Amino acid sequence: MDETHIAALRTAGFDDRAIHDATQIISYFNYINRIADTLGVEPETFVRRWGEEDTPPEQTGG
Repeated sequence: MDETHIAALRTAGFDDRAIHDATQIISYFNYINRIADTLGVEPETFVRRWGEEDTPPEQTGG
């Protein structure tokens, strides 16, 4: 990342606080995912992958 990325975010309407907050959250998720991968943590079964549709209850027996 460099200043051009920050400028693009500002052009899109983000202020410094929003850029800071997004950076902190993104960094945290990058960190915690690396820890989970290293420790072999399995994903929860109730969490869908991004873009997956909900399965209607009639198809799950619920």
